[in-house]
Amino acid sequence: MTENAQQQPPATTPELPTQYAPAEVEGPLYERWVERGYFSADEKSEKPPYTVVIPPPNVTGALHLGHAFEHTLIDALTRRKRMQGHETLWQPGMDHAGIATQNVVERELGKEGKSRHDLGREAFIERVWKWKGESGGQISGQMRRLGDGVDWDRERFTMDEGLSQSVQTIFKKLYDDELIYRAERIINWCPRCLTAISDIEVEYQDDDGELVSMKYGEGDETIVVATTRAETMLGDTAVAVHPEDERYKHLVGKQIKLPLTDRTIPVVADEHVDPEFGTGAVKVTPAHDPNDFEIGQRHSLPNIAVMDEHAIITVPGPFQGLDRLEARSAIVGALRAEGRIVAEKRPYTHSVGHCSRCKTTIEPRLSMQWWVKVGPLAKAAGDAVRDGKVKIHPQEMEKRYFDWVDNLHDWCISRQLWWGHRIPVWYGPNGEVVCVGPDDEAPTGEGWTQDNDVLDTWFSSGLWPFSTLGWPEQTDSLAKFYPNSVLVTGYDILFFWVARMMMFGLYAMDGTPPFHTIVLHGMVRDQFGKKMSKSFGNAVNPLDWMDKYGSDALRFTLARGANPGTDVPIGEDWVQGSRNFANKIWNATRFAMMNGATIEGDLPPAEQLSATDRWVLSRLNATVAEVDALYDDYQFAKLSDALFHFAWDEVFDWYVELSKTTFMAGGEGAKVSARVLGEVLDVTLRLLHPIVPFVTETLWTALTGGESLVIADWPSDSGFRDTAAEQEIETLQQVITEVRRFRADQGLQPGQKVPARLALDGTALAPHEAAIRQLLRLQPEGDAFTATATLPVSGATVALDLSGTIDVAAERKRLAKDLAAAQKERQQAEGKLGNEAFLAKAPDQVVEKIRTRLSKAMKDIARLEDQLAKLPVA
Repeated sequence: MTENAQQQPPATTPELPTQYAPAEVEGPLYERWVERGYFSADEKSEKPPYTVVIPPPNVTGALHLGHAFEHTLIDALTRRKRMQGHETLWQPGMDHAGIATQNVVERELGKEGKSRHDLGREAFIERVWKWKGESGGQISGQMRRLGDGVDWDRERFTMDEGLSQSVQTIFKKLYDDELIYRAERIINWCPRCLTAISDIEVEYQDDDGELVSMKYGEGDETIVVATTRAETMLGDTAVAVHPEDERYKHLVGKQIKLPLTDRTIPVVADEHVDPEFGTGAVKVTPAHDPNDFEIGQRHSLPNIAVMDEHAIITVPGPFQGLDRLEARSAIVGALRAEGRIVAEKRPYTHSVGHCSRCKTTIEPRLSMQWWVKVGPLAKAAGDAVRDGKVKIHPQEMEKRYFDWVDNLHDWCISRQLWWGHRIPVWYGPNGEVVCVGPDDEAPTGEGWTQDNDVLDTWFSSGLWPFSTLGWPEQTDSLAKFYPNSVLVTGYDILFFWVARMMMFGLYAMDGTPPFHTIVLHGMVRDQFGKKMSKSFGNAVNPLDWMDKYGSDALRFTLARGANPGTDVPIGEDWVQGSRNFANKIWNATRFAMMNGATIEGDLPPAEQLSATDRWVLSRLNATVAEVDALYDDYQFAKLSDALFHFAWDEVFDWYVELSKTTFMAGGEGAKVSARVLGEVLDVTLRLLHPIVPFVTETLWTALTGGESLVIADWPSDSGFRDTAAEQEIETLQQVITEVRRFRADQGLQPGQKVPARLALDGTALAPHEAAIRQLLRLQPEGDAFTATATLPVSGATVALDLSGTIDVAAERKRLAKDLAAAQKERQQAEGKLGNEAFLAKAPDQVVEKIRTRLSKAMKDIARLEDQLAKLPVA
């Protein structure tokens, strides 16, 4: 009674081990999947396509929990779509990680006492490729451990030949369309990595620095400015004031002396100066500050660079050769000696940009670089979401996306590195500039040189959804799998990567966006919600947890925490709990198979099924429908929870237990239940497979004899519902739960048998008497039966004879002691809550805590009084 393709049952039921051992199963099972080509995508197939690209990990990287989380979600989506009959491509690959990789290899050279300059560019790049072949890409093996169903035959690398051709092609196209240009502008410079980095690769944090106010000019023509970077004053070329500021109108247009130099600089009027901030006057250093650069452009000011690429002062004089921090202190000292310091504030906490890779303080620096004119590209990327061509999930993330693309500055794409895609521009001896496409011949001859810089790594990553499919060639793969179906990635790279893929995809593919849906997930944090970091001591190697608990346990834990767009806390206890779930699946399926659970033959018609069988099939179909709806809405946490509670609570804890009575009785009823149980387990294992693939594959192939769950059909909701059966079993559950609670309250052991009289006549529970007695350990009443407790539950009556099963006097004493403690707790809480003086002073959270204690005490009192009343007379 589910829409479920029939499998050929095994000729003989294989015997499962008593315990599930993930370490023995996962590796060989994954390799079998790969060898059989289950994850291979066929561009010639007539099946509907489903495409997801992997956010390419750095070639220097190793699997961390963030990767494991993201890959679990993508793998769940692609496994389900494959089972639904789609031609599914999960595209793998790695990013060449320009700065990170070059740093790794340079450190290796440093151990040998060499630098890249000792090798030269060509030999250094060969050394990087050698490192990549020997040490890079370890994450690929770790992805196999996790169970990633990627098409390994299609694995790409952003520096491979095909992708390099894609990069050169789009650079040439952008250049010819005047969307790439070269200009001298302020960039973010890392003095350690010795390269420009983009705005979004700068991490801002509050640092303790200094704010120094100093006096420029002489006599009556003086003006006070303040700075946190005193060393840049050597490059000042003006002081700017607001044109309406009466304090400085007499100085506008005049030249004033710049201290510690032989220069004078003008006072200029600029509307962008805030007259209410500080003294209302700002020093202007066009070569070392982006805002100052804009002022300089408006007033045709000269640009004077005062530092080299290592942030060493280059201005001739006493400060030449000093590091910027050393120069800062020395310059403030010299100004103090001249009596020009008006005020000094230390520490002065302010936001400072740092390189996201090496954490060095960024130095704004005037530099000739290559830029992408992002205006028209960013507009198209914004419009694609506004027009509904691309959906962002969750929808509330759209605002962050629009805030970014609608205010995007031109993108600096050149990097002063050797490892990466070298900019395909040649300079001639007479000032010629030639951009070379992949089909063009590069200029040769004396005086022709290629640009030394390489492209930002994100430039090639931005082409990932189509370059990996063969673009610019019009390949069958490109026709089949572009646009991608969905992009699953973290909200933290919405700007780094997602926006760039949108811009480049729409531009290169004639207005077709790179994907239909963007699914944004949060960051993985520790169980207390703190960011994971080695410096915090809370970083976790996911391989350790996979070794200890199995990959399925880690995957299920991550999926169960994946609420759209929110961060995911995780702790080892939770992974252990998921391991227990995997064991539960194993043990329940093993029990079912030992009792003849089968998928052989058709399910009997509903009228031949017991209420218990109809109930579980009704709940099974409802769960299929619920899980499908949640998958389509990318609600991984909710669908994982729905599967957990259906499998553990309804199937394993209720249906399997209720079926034991039927199996013990034997006969036709046992055969029917065996078939229903086989159906339920078959469908349940299919539903669970995308998230916990290893244990479900092992059990399903043993149960059904099918080849593999990877290529099995995804179950469909047949529409079968039986609300009457659901209500009947719900009533049965209420009776069993209530009696179990009473037994526990009386201190009875779970397995302790108790004589009981059941009055079920006239209720829907009558057919379930055997199951009730079996699950509650209730014996027939016998001749000497005396009802010492009577429980009316859901229209039925359960009378129990507890004489001889408990020490009534001792139990009464224990309950009385607990009742006295609860009454004391109530009295104390009521006293505090009735004290107006206390309530006036106590924090809200303290008052709320006391109210919670009072509520609990009241419930405990009611429960204990009820237990005492139900005790037999001693």
